[in-house]
Amino acid sequence: MRNPLNEKITTIKPSGIRKFFDIASEMKDAISLGVGEPDFDTPWHIRDEGIFSLEKGRTFYTSNAGLKELRIEISKYLSRRFHLEYDPLKEILITVGGSEGIDNAFRAMLDPGDEVLIPQPSYVSYEPCCILAGGVPVIIELKEENQFRLTPEELEAAITPKTKILVLPYPNNPTGAVMEKSDLEAISEIIIRNDLFVLSDEIYAELCYLEEHTSIASLPGMRDRTVVINGFSKSHAMTGWRLGYVCGPQEIMDQILKIHQFAIMCAPTNSQYAAVEAMKNGDEDVAMMREQYNQRRRYLMHEYGRLGLQCFEPFGAFYTFPSIREFNMSSDDFVLRFLREEKVAVVPGTAFGDCGEGFLRISYAYSLDSLKEAVGRLERFILRLRREAGDA
Repeated sequence: MRNPLNEKITTIKPSGIRKFFDIASEMKDAISLGVGEPDFDTPWHIRDEGIFSLEKGRTFYTSNAGLKELRIEISKYLSRRFHLEYDPLKEILITVGGSEGIDNAFRAMLDPGDEVLIPQPSYVSYEPCCILAGGVPVIIELKEENQFRLTPEELEAAITPKTKILVLPYPNNPTGAVMEKSDLEAISEIIIRNDLFVLSDEIYAELCYLEEHTSIASLPGMRDRTVVINGFSKSHAMTGWRLGYVCGPQEIMDQILKIHQFAIMCAPTNSQYAAVEAMKNGDEDVAMMREQYNQRRRYLMHEYGRLGLQCFEPFGAFYTFPSIREFNMSSDDFVLRFLREEKVAVVPGTAFGDCGEGFLRISYAYSLDSLKEAVGRLERFILRLRREAGDA
C-alpha cells in the first residue's frame, strides 16, 4: 500500500512540553510546573459576557476577520498600551489563538526555500510551522551571558541572501527574557538594511516587570515590515477560549485572511464577545495578575539564590530558566528523575531547542503555595544530587 503520510510532517517531533505533564497527571500528589497556563480563572465580568452572548443566541458565524466591535477595541487597546496604530477593518484579524496566527503568517509570507531566523530557546511552534510552510529554519542560539537577548552581532551573522523573516519571540518563552527598546532599536537597523520582515510574537507583552513592553512595530521604519501576534490567553487568563489576533500591513493581512477563511472560517463567536469586554474593561485584571506573577517571580529568584541554583533574572512572561549544568546530567534525565523521586513536573530546556540543554523551564503561573511546596521538593532533590556527587 502507498504511504499515506506526508514525509515532511513525519520528520517533525511532537512537542516536548506535554510529555512530562502527561506523566505527572497520572501520579498522585504530583505538582506540575510545566504548562504555561495561568492559574487564575477568567475574570467574572469577561465570563459573564461570554455567557450572555450564548443566552442571547449569538451563536452564528462572525465575519471571517472577526467581530468588527472586537477589532475596534483591539485597535484602541494597542494604541493606548503599546503605541501601535492599526486599521481595525483592514489590518487586524481575529484567530483561534496566537498559534494560528503564527502558522498563517508563515504560510502567507514564505516561498519554498526562504530562510527564517529563529532565536532559541523559544516557543516550540516556530520551527515546525516554518517547515510546514516550506521555509528553512535557521537557528540562532541565544546565550545566558547575554540574558538570552538577541544581539546585533548574532543577527548579522545569521543573515544570508535567502533570509526573509526574523522571528522575534519576546517576552520569551521559556527563558523570561525581554528585549528593551534600546535592544530593538539596535537590531531594527540591521533588519531594515537587509530588507527583512519580522514575526513579532507579543503574547506575553502585558507580563513585563522591569519596564513596559516595546513592540518593534512601533519603531521608525518597522511597522510595514512587521506582523504582530498577540492574544488573550496569557494576559487575560483565557487559554481555553482559544482567541488571538494578528496585526500587520494590509498587503500581508489580506493574504493571511485568505488562509484563515479557507482553514478556519472564523474564531469562536462567544469567545469574541467575551474578548470585547476584556478589551474594554480588563486593564485592572491584567495589572492584578501581573503583580501576582511578579511576587512569585521574586520568590523563586530568592529561593534559587538560597539554594545556590544559578538562574539569570527574567523580567518577562511567567517562566524561570535555571541552569542545572553543575549536576552533569542531561536536562531530560534531570527532569525525569525529579518527577519520579519528588513528583514535580518541569520541562527540559531541550524542548525549546538544542541550546536549551543544561536548563529547565519552571513556570510560576501557579499559586504561591504550590511553588513553595515544589521548592521544598526541589531542595531535597538537589541536595541529594550534591551528596551523591560528593560520594563519587
